[in-house]
Amino acid sequence: MTSPSRAFPSRPRRSMLYMPASNARALEKAKTIAADGLIFDLEDAVAPDAKVAARGAAVGAVQSGVYGKREVMIRANGLDTPWGRDDLTAIATSGAHGVVLPKVNDADDVRIAADVLHAAGAPDTLAIWAMMETPMGILNARDIAEASPRLAGFCVGTADLAKDLHCAHPSDRAPMLMALQTCILVARAYGLYVLDGVHVQLDDEAGYEAACRQGRALGFDGKTLIHPKQVDIANGVYAPSPEELARAQRLVDAHKEAAAKGHGVTTLDGRLVEVLHVEEAKRLIKYADDIAALAGA
Repeated sequence: MTSPSRAFPSRPRRSMLYMPASNARALEKAKTIAADGLIFDLEDAVAPDAKVAARGAAVGAVQSGVYGKREVMIRANGLDTPWGRDDLTAIATSGAHGVVLPKVNDADDVRIAADVLHAAGAPDTLAIWAMMETPMGILNARDIAEASPRLAGFCVGTADLAKDLHCAHPSDRAPMLMALQTCILVARAYGLYVLDGVHVQLDDEAGYEAACRQGRALGFDGKTLIHPKQVDIANGVYAPSPEELARAQRLVDAHKEAAAKGHGVTTLDGRLVEVLHVEEAKRLIKYADDIAALAGA
């Protein structure tokens, strides 16, 4: 099976910050925020009478080229709204790295969006990110993953998901853990990236950090955020620690030394070292290099 996201590069996505496109000050402030990526929002954060102006502001912000090497995406309104198709048409040639589709329920939602983007002249490099935030979307995750070569990944929308499930939304996300793991499982099976949902309690720093640590432990690539003050914790939690990097380098060195002696496996600190461990160690080291390169951009 060919990985749908093969055309879309692996890059740091520790912190993906939603910014309301209707707020000119927010778009200006975004230039100086150390988030790995920015998502200019046309949906939840924008009032109906400001949607059209926000669309123009988002496209203009992307085209300005002032956000450096960070990933820049635009969250469109749903295709079932008066603004959705026009949003996609405008985003198609904006130069954005990706478009975020809200409330994706099934594969047709992605296919229709991909058709609109293609008709509007979108390059093949414009990725689609499906927001997994409805019970139907979670149940159809596998079909959604197969929907289009444009699909780069999932963004889990935990706030909307909790609302539809009628469940609590604590920092450990226990009531929706099955949904989170389903998204991760499907994403990994189909070669997609997957981003964790937002933490809405801005004054709950301990709970937010716990959610970030849980998300990384589960296997998420990073976290979506709603406020700039959340960036530093996400960046720290989702980055390899010095201890992790030191061990990764020791794994690589130990395996290299064993290979030079004709051995396929070796041990390190009393634990067996196989090729799969070395591959993960190399991935971690490269990821740290990518973070450093982005920070230095």
